[in-house]
Amino acid sequence: MREVRKIASDIKTMRVRGAGKIAREAARALAIVAERSKARNSEEFIREISEASRLLLSTRPTAVSLSNAIQFVVRGLKKEEDLSVLRTTVRNRAEEFIKSSLEAVKRIGEIGAKRLRDGDVVLTHCNSQAALSVIITAFKQGKKIEAFVTESRPRLQGWLSARQLLAAGVPTTMIVDSAVRFIMKEIDKVIVGADSIASNGAVVNKIGTSQIALAAHEARVLFFVAAETYKFHPRTLIGELIEIEERDPEEVIDIKKFPGLKVRNPAFDITPPEYVDLIITERGIIPPSAAYSVMKEVFGWELFGSSSGI
Repeated sequence: MREVRKIASDIKTMRVRGAGKIAREAARALAIVAERSKARNSEEFIREISEASRLLLSTRPTAVSLSNAIQFVVRGLKKEEDLSVLRTTVRNRAEEFIKSSLEAVKRIGEIGAKRLRDGDVVLTHCNSQAALSVIITAFKQGKKIEAFVTESRPRLQGWLSARQLLAAGVPTTMIVDSAVRFIMKEIDKVIVGADSIASNGAVVNKIGTSQIALAAHEARVLFFVAAETYKFHPRTLIGELIEIEERDPEEVIDIKKFPGLKVRNPAFDITPPEYVDLIITERGIIPPSAAYSVMKEVFGWELFGSSSGI
C-alpha cells in the first residue's frame, strides 16, 4: 500500500493533474496492488483492493474519471473466484483502461480537429489533454491555428497548456482569467475539457469555465467541450449531485498574513448545458442533450447491476 498511498497523495496534492491522468494513475495503483498483494486467498485480496479503492476515491471528489476508472477495474470481483484469476482480472482491466484512455484523447483530437477551420483563434482554459489534442491535431494538419490560454488561477494550469502548445509549434498567447470577456471578440472557438458531465449535459470543469461560457454565449462564439466518455457521471441519472471540491485557502493567499480573513477556493464550477454547443468524445460529437443516451450506452454495467462489493 505504500506506493498506492503515494499515488493517492500525488493526486490529492495535484502533483498529478488532469482528470484523464488522475484516472490512469488510479488504474495503475490498483494494478500495483494486484501485482504485489500478499493476500493468501480471494477474500483477503478483495479486502486489499477495497481499501486501495476507498483511499483513491477520497482524493478528488469532483473528478468522476477517478471513480469510473476504479469501477471499471473492480466491477464484478467475487470472493468465490480463484485468487490468481482475480489478480489477472485486475491487472488486465487496469491495462485496458489506461490504453483506451490514451487512445480516446488521440481520437478526440482527430474528431474535434474537423470542427476547426484554417485561421481559427481558439481559447482554452486550464490544462485539458483532450482540448489540447483538438487544437494541436488541427495545427499539425496544416491549419493556421492560434491559441489563447488563461492562466487558470490559483494553480496556474494554463502555464502547462502554454508549454504544450508552444512545444507543438502553435502560436500561443496567455491572458489573465479576468481578461476573458475583453478578449472574446478576438476568439472564433472556445474548447475546454471536463472533470464531470451530468446526465443533462451540464459540464463541471475548472473554476472560471462557466464565466468563459457566458462570455462566449454573449459574443456568439462557439463553445466546445472535449471529454472522454468516462468523464460522464452515470449516477447523475438517478439524481445524485456532483460534489464541488473546495481546496486549501493557502493555494490562494498566505492566510497567516491576513488574520481573520475568510477565503473560499472552489476548484470547479458548473456550466449549464444551454451554454455548451457541442461535446466532443472519442465516440463522436454530441449535443449536451444526448449525454443521457451516452451514459446508458457506456455505463450500463454500473447503472443496472454491477456488483463488486467495493
